[in-house]
Amino acid sequence: LVQLVESGGGSVQAGGSLRLSCTDSGDSLDGHCMAWFRQAPGKEREMVATIYTAGGITDYDDSVKGRFTISREENTMYLQMNSLKPEDTSMYYCAARRRFGWGGNCPLRSDGYDYWGQGTQVTVSS
Repeated sequence: LVQLVESGGGSVQAGGSLRLSCTDSGDSLDGHCMAWFRQAPGKEREMVATIYTAGGITDYDDSVKGRFTISREENTMYLQMNSLKPEDTSMYYCAARRRFGWGGNCPLRSDGYDYWGQGTQVTVSS
């Protein structure tokens, strides 16, 4: 069993930065896929970035490439968000897959993940 707890959300102006954190406890997530997703009201949950924790292999949605960076140190995963835009406004969730291993890519859909944090709100004003 794994528990995920996010922190670091808040309100910023466009062009600003925020860093989200996701601390995991319970079973080790070394060698597992983890990800950040976001969901705005009335929209589907969408992948922002994924990381394979054993090799640090990352993937990003095109909308955040060059602006966001996913990383993990010990049992905390981060999402560094720079050059924020109003369209980045959303609830952000961290997620982890129960199955060990990478298999060539981490899931891009939310149904590929088994553990979820409670979410942290990010609001970007213009």
